[in-house]
Amino acid sequence: MSAQPAPLLALDLTGTFAFGLNGALTAVRAARLDVVGVVVLGVITALGGGFIRDVLIDSLPPATLLDWRYYTLAAGGGLIAFALSRHLRRLEPAIDVLDAVGLSTFAVIGASKALDAGLGVAPAILLGVVTAVGGGTIRDTLVRRIPTVLRTGLYAVPALVGAAITVATVETGLYGLPAALGAAAACFLIRVLGLRLGLNAPEPPETRSPGGRKQNRA
Repeated sequence: MSAQPAPLLALDLTGTFAFGLNGALTAVRAARLDVVGVVVLGVITALGGGFIRDVLIDSLPPATLLDWRYYTLAAGGGLIAFALSRHLRRLEPAIDVLDAVGLSTFAVIGASKALDAGLGVAPAILLGVVTAVGGGTIRDTLVRRIPTVLRTGLYAVPALVGAAITVATVETGLYGLPAALGAAAACFLIRVLGLRLGLNAPEPPETRSPGGRKQNRA
């Protein structure tokens, strides 16, 4: 079982469920898959980033396979998305908020675990981001879409901020539960503001007209 503090563990498990749910819903919309395909993509979304991190730091087997709660919640989210996909559309704002919880917690835990493995500042921040967005990137690749993190919304940027704050507090000796929750809160707020205000990461100037609108491409 995980040795994380109870509040951080609760957020981590909530995020795992939300990633499984949201990932499976994305799979339902993007491709006509059967129940196995939808659940598998939900699980990949929820656990894939952590798998990548643990493989890269040689922490095997991956932590989420050692605690039944993680893969159970991920699969449960996928099953719910498959069974209730039509009815969950009205709950998308709430699901997006839970997804932001997962993004935030995964970024913090990923960065701190990378530091525990002896990595430096930059690699630890990178693995924090990978933990947060890696599963969704694998999912999008499997359904032959440009990964969401590369094309729309503030997603990687909040994860980068959360991971960077985590690493900074560890390096200055200030890391603990309050610092971890603060880093997660910063990531969460940026992500939620991005959703509410329709913000996106900067795009190349040539993709926009002088008035600031996107140019249509043939």
